[in-house]
Amino acid sequence: MTPTHNDPNDPGADGASDALLPPIPGMPAMPGVTGSAESGVAHGPQHCGLIAIVGKPNVGKSTLLNALVGQKISITSRKAQTTRHRITGMRTLGATQFVFVDTPGFQTLHANALNKSLNKTVQGAVGDVDLILFVVEAGSFTPADARVLKLLGKGIPTVLLANKLDNVHRRGDIAPWLQDMQGKHTFAEFVPMSAKNAKDIERLFGICEKYLPEQPWFYGEDELTDRSEKFLAGELVREKLFRLTGDELPYTSTVIIDKFEEEPPQKKGQKRLLRIAATIVVERDTHKAMVIGDKGDRIKRIGMETRVELEKLADAKVFLELWVKVRSGWADDEARVRSFGYE
Repeated sequence: MTPTHNDPNDPGADGASDALLPPIPGMPAMPGVTGSAESGVAHGPQHCGLIAIVGKPNVGKSTLLNALVGQKISITSRKAQTTRHRITGMRTLGATQFVFVDTPGFQTLHANALNKSLNKTVQGAVGDVDLILFVVEAGSFTPADARVLKLLGKGIPTVLLANKLDNVHRRGDIAPWLQDMQGKHTFAEFVPMSAKNAKDIERLFGICEKYLPEQPWFYGEDELTDRSEKFLAGELVREKLFRLTGDELPYTSTVIIDKFEEEPPQKKGQKRLLRIAATIVVERDTHKAMVIGDKGDRIKRIGMETRVELEKLADAKVFLELWVKVRSGWADDEARVRSFGYE
């Protein structure tokens, strides 16, 4: 076992924003290209509904959810299968409450117990919602995308969300691609966009709003997610783990929160203190060495970056302790997969 401790006084870092995208030349007029979230600001009868965000791994679903909610609640990294749980995020605008459900990327390459659990989560999420956002990379439709599309029923309105538009060099190629996509499914709307573009996110709210029924809100007006700070802490550790190890570490590595304790402020004006102990679970001793790094440098950085971000999100001081343990073959063991919190 290898521990690392993070002092609440270590410094942190900030992120960056993205520029707005220029219009796409040659794009035909289509449903969903106009609209605004401003319509949700009006007062009146309450509207509320569930919106599932689905797609293959690494198409930007978690980035999209974070942008829609307005705060980070779902972790992101370049590694496929970063999202492993059904995560619900809420945003209330005026009389309308949008309840977004982020799902793991549907996995077909590895049929282990972990991936079976993740795929079951995806299938369950699309069965009882008011709207589906089917996310693909703009200009691309792969066999993996097609397999996810087959999961979507005909009775639920589905929006084709062509994400990562900022990565398309020849914008004129998008129009014929969208025309081709119309033959693959009866989509209710076609929305080319970038999840990093604030105006695109605003426009998407206006599109989604049309499909939400008139009914009371499911959550409080200021709630952003149904997940706890304890859950978020584990997810942030896993995000930093994947980001700092890159492709070196297999995706089957996971994080378990062993202790999560909250202490109230000792004096007026002080912040509460979160004491957290977490275990990073890997499958081999060589993986453990990767996580620890030279003289413990990597695991110290994982802990520091996690703590800094969690302090911002939770508005609290954080004391974080990390351990690394080897559990060979855990991702193929259904009982252990369930014991680690996967449904």
